[in-house]
Amino acid sequence: MADKALEELIDEVVKASNRGVSAAHNVSGEPNWSFGQSLFFSSTVVTTIGYGHVTPLSKGGKVFCMVYAMLGIPLTLMLVTALVERLMVPTTVVLQILNSRLGHLYQPFNIRLLHLALVSSSLLCLVILVPAALFAYVEPEWDYLDSLYYCFISLTTIGLGDYIPGDYPNQPYRPLYKVATTGYLLVGLTFMMLTLTIFYEIPELNFGLLFLMRSDEATTDPEKVRLQSSGGVGAKYTQPPTKSNHDKDDTPSPEDTTPVHARP
Repeated sequence: MADKALEELIDEVVKASNRGVSAAHNVSGEPNWSFGQSLFFSSTVVTTIGYGHVTPLSKGGKVFCMVYAMLGIPLTLMLVTALVERLMVPTTVVLQILNSRLGHLYQPFNIRLLHLALVSSSLLCLVILVPAALFAYVEPEWDYLDSLYYCFISLTTIGLGDYIPGDYPNQPYRPLYKVATTGYLLVGLTFMMLTLTIFYEIPELNFGLLFLMRSDEATTDPEKVRLQSSGGVGAKYTQPPTKSNHDKDDTPSPEDTTPVHARP
């Protein structure tokens, strides 16, 4: 086969794959733009994972994808941020319990580290280890390492696209599988952001403070912020003291002409 003919064949195979035709098994699965696949694609766009295995081919689809991404990505970030703020309430309760039980034994920094380790290990099991076992069971060509790799690459929004769930030919319940995977990605990203938020709540581990300018350091000190909001140090502490009724002023006034030895 000539090189030109081989290139044309590969090009046709790629185009067929983009339209849901599996060239490896010579079968045609469900179309890529079924409801489940479309929902899965939409979630990868707004979460910025972007696997790249399915892309819009028409010009109208590309324009709509750009507009959808510009609106969907900020709204998704707002939604995830709001969910993280709600989830911070129970995690803060756990931290308060640890402080009440262990505060007399350990430093606050050590208790925060313990709290971070508990939350991180719990989320690691819930959003990576257990889902990886489920993917390894459902996907016929994935072992546990492949599934673990897919969960990590997806939840860190790297999205290489070399492993995609539900793309095996004749995948049973493929639309439902895609919808469930979409829910998993949204929940997993939320818990990943929760872990990062707890991490940045520890000042000793927030290395971003090292890059602050000296003029910005005052805003990170709660005491300085409180003093600045109350009107500044000068307005609060530089006023002259008032004299009580028991204090006597020995300084003579300009109008007083009585000799010093004759004053009471």
